[in-house]
Amino acid sequence: MNTAFCLALPIAADHPAFAGHFPGQPIVPGVVLLDEAVRALAAHAACEPTAIDLGVAKFLRPVKPGEAVWLMVKPGAGERQSLEWRVAGDPAADPAGAELAATATLAFIASAVPVARREA
Repeated sequence: MNTAFCLALPIAADHPAFAGHFPGQPIVPGVVLLDEAVRALAAHAACEPTAIDLGVAKFLRPVKPGEAVWLMVKPGAGERQSLEWRVAGDPAADPAGAELAATATLAFIASAVPVARREA
């Protein structure tokens, strides 16, 4: 992944994490943002990760149920990718102009076997 790209991260408004994080004022837990990013990157690469090295992660604002979330991915140093989670109340909004919710660096090492060919 050596070119920049943007992926939509659909997080269901009824995601089970909202029940306990936090009752009455739910927000998307940081671990859910990270997990959805890894899943989206794996789908984009059509491979499963064999290793993930998370660098610095900063959560700048809460992400609420129903907000549109995009993952902006830019090549970083070496194997690292620079990640930005951007959010907007309107899913039709331009991701580039959406509010910055979190940043991280991540090294994503994909397996040599494409997901479609893996057997259970």
